[in-house]
Amino acid sequence: MGGARPLAGGEAQQAADVFKALADPTRVQMLHMLKTSLQPICVCDFVITFGLAQPTISHHLGKLKHMGFVESGKRGACTFYALQPRARETNEAVLALIP
Repeated sequence: MGGARPLAGGEAQQAADVFKALADPTRVQMLHMLKTSLQPICVCDFVITFGLAQPTISHHLGKLKHMGFVESGKRGACTFYALQPRARETNEAVLALIP
């Protein structure tokens, strides 16, 4: 097999999980917005931008948060999201694919 070997441990599952998280165009758009924004973005701004219900937006953001792409914080009654600083390091190649 010319030195080819399967991925070690859970590497294949981890990569598949990242691909699943990015398999939705809305989540890719959200990452693009967060990647290019100078400020955290409010959930309500995503609702307006995408014309989706708040629970749907929260579901998408939850998937991105679970995969370590985003972080969130409360300001009053609103939740704001930003790109997780570690995501730039750990997922640099993936984020480079998003314009």
